[in-house]
Amino acid sequence: MSPPPQGPRPMDPPRSPVVRPGLGGLLLDRALTVAAARAAEPGGLRFTERQLYYETRRVLSPAVPLRLSAFTRALDARGRESVPGLLPPAPASAPRPVTVREEREEREGSSEPDLYDYGVPCVLLCQDRDIAAMLLANHVHLEAACPVLAAPDALPLDPRLLAAMERTPDATVYVLHDASPAGVLLPARVRAATGGAAARVRVSSLGLVPRHAAALGLPSGRGPAPSAQAVAAWPSGLLPREVAW
Repeated sequence: MSPPPQGPRPMDPPRSPVVRPGLGGLLLDRALTVAAARAAEPGGLRFTERQLYYETRRVLSPAVPLRLSAFTRALDARGRESVPGLLPPAPASAPRPVTVREEREEREGSSEPDLYDYGVPCVLLCQDRDIAAMLLANHVHLEAACPVLAAPDALPLDPRLLAAMERTPDATVYVLHDASPAGVLLPARVRAATGGAAARVRVSSLGLVPRHAAALGLPSGRGPAPSAQAVAAWPSGLLPREVAW
């Protein structure tokens, strides 16, 4: 006869269930690691959460589609502070920076020229605060000798800045925007915001436009249809399929 089965002895510790992440969770966590390394190339660049999302999509594409909500949950579970190079969201509004002259006048009671008393050849104006903060964190304004501003905080442009640009031949405001209707229309808004300086200060769009977004495989959401006034103001360079998109 076989001995009766033995149950757990009274002194055996209880066994805790082992919780293992699913294959999807492991794959997404690994994709986040690879995407963060790619986004930081070359030289340890800083990047935004949305940039990390797009890079993670590229890592997984085309095998695994990735919704923004799933990416956000994975990033929350991992912890944003554990991702090297990831920037926190930019504040809702940025205070106007104190100029060198204002700081010196307050400290010494003197008056000396500052940046606005000289020529400014170019300005980079970003539609998104996070993108402007990312470029500043990567010292683009120093390497390019170009002020980097966020449109929600910088429009209308400071009259002193416009005056400094008017003193510089071929001065240009470069506008970096997304492919949404608001983004595509932003350069026209900036031209209108230059007022009387429009004839002497160029406004140039760096994109994106819909064909750029399509070439990069960027996802697009659905929003309200643009007004007839907005459609009439579309840039002339848009292709018919971009206007329809």
